[in-house]
Amino acid sequence: MVLEKVPAKLATQVAEKLTIPVIGIGAGGGVDGQVLVMHDMLGITQEFSPRFLRRYHNLYQEMLGAFENYISDVKAGDFPNEKNSINLLTHSDE
Repeated sequence: MVLEKVPAKLATQVAEKLTIPVIGIGAGGGVDGQVLVMHDMLGITQEFSPRFLRRYHNLYQEMLGAFENYISDVKAGDFPNEKNSINLLTHSDE
C-alpha cells in the first residue's frame, strides 16, 4: 500500500496494523519503505516544493546552464563546427 501526504503518526499506525508493506511518500518514517521522485530529488523540478521533499542536488541550474550554452553556440555559429561534423571523405566520425 502507498500512503502519500498522510500525517506521520497515522501512517505509522496504519503500517503497524497491516501485514503488507506500506510505502510512504511524505508520510513519515514509520512505514516500511520510502519513495522520493527522482526529478524532485535531483532538483530538476523547481515549482513543486512540499515540506516532505528533500533535494539532494540542483540539476535544474546545471541543465539550464547547458541549454543556454547550447543556444548561444548555435546562434554564434560555433555548433556544429568542423570538429563536430563527420568527415565524408573517410566515412569516419573522428
